[in-house]
Amino acid sequence: MISAPWEDDASSQRVVREGVASPYAGVYDLEERTARYGEAIIDFLKQVPMSSRTNRLVDQLTGCGTSVGANYVEADDAVSKKDFINIIGTCRKEARECKFFIRMLVKACPELRESAILLWREADELHLIFSRIRRSAKENLKATQK
Repeated sequence: MISAPWEDDASSQRVVREGVASPYAGVYDLEERTARYGEAIIDFLKQVPMSSRTNRLVDQLTGCGTSVGANYVEADDAVSKKDFINIIGTCRKEARECKFFIRMLVKACPELRESAILLWREADELHLIFSRIRRSAKENLKATQK
């Protein structure tokens, strides 16, 4: 079975990463998960043969695959609850866009299907996670406005 690179820190070598241990060690870290997902997208795209058929798809997947985490970091520093909801919505859209471009890349390069499956599943999970966060944040905002 193929292991997901965002789940196993022992096998990965990070060049740039905050080295300070989090006071929340052991707590679910969505920032780290989305960063690892972006890294996995970059590694996956190294396998894609560049051609007129794939160049645009690679550019698109690079953008949305890495911006899921970048937008989550931005949401974490949101200046208001409405700003947070808006940016989390962008995270959700970017994760969904990843699913689309992974599908298109597999159509263009069927030999990459096996390595793309885990990335597609993770994009699906992230989309669901961000959908739930956004829904909960909207409900909480409405409750505080009553």
